[in-house]
Amino acid sequence: MSTTADPLAALADLPGVADSVDSVRKAVDRVYGHRVMRRRSNEITSEAALRGARGSAALSSADWSLEEVRRRTDFSGGDGDKEAPTVGAALRLTAEAGQLLSIWRQSPLRVLARLHLVAAADKSDAVGRPRLAGEPVDEPLVELPVPDAEEVAGRLEGLSQLIISESAAPALVGAAIVHGELLALRPFGSHNGLVARAAERTVLVGSGLDPKSVCPAEVGHAELGRAAYAAALDGYVSGTPEGMAAWITHCGKAIELGARESTAVCEALQRGAA
Repeated sequence: MSTTADPLAALADLPGVADSVDSVRKAVDRVYGHRVMRRRSNEITSEAALRGARGSAALSSADWSLEEVRRRTDFSGGDGDKEAPTVGAALRLTAEAGQLLSIWRQSPLRVLARLHLVAAADKSDAVGRPRLAGEPVDEPLVELPVPDAEEVAGRLEGLSQLIISESAAPALVGAAIVHGELLALRPFGSHNGLVARAAERTVLVGSGLDPKSVCPAEVGHAELGRAAYAAALDGYVSGTPEGMAAWITHCGKAIELGARESTAVCEALQRGAA
């Protein structure tokens, strides 16, 4: 990253990023400008949360249909369904993330710990804290080398300082960097992908780009596919300008697709078909 006073803002100058920022803003504005949003925004928010959780779970190897997510009430996995807890974790995270905005701006590491606690939903000593030296990591999608615990601690602190500093960078850039850094670090023993995507959502809402949380980037990430997601993350981890730009623009496309999804929901509600 840049060594300027605002390293996140400097990333906005990478080739293609400014165009992606503009495209995302237009896509988000289309949703917020829809006439249905003026009357039924709570319904759009609820639907976006459900679809976002489904998309995030799909990227963590629990690719259920939206209808199945709606139908199920038990996500414990007690019936032997190993995917159910992942879907349940994604749903809990989506509900929790919106409650933590004020804390996020002051203590993002506390929020990340809380998100992991909510996702894991158990009382293990390893839950709700960054992993220690020698502790394993279970992350089904990311196959990159795992940074050691000391590196994780240092980079998490650096990420926290970037968030607290209130960068002038566009929301897309901030959200993409938080998302990418958490995926690259995999700071927890489990559920890192789910937590990273919930953190991305938190940045997008808290930045004011998507205050009602109606543009679920998780939908777009799932639609673009696991292979494209992993390839874009490789670019982020490379640290090259080209790789960083590729990751940020990939996240931008995901937000646009999430916005398109909610626009379709608005249209369906307007027709009385949803």
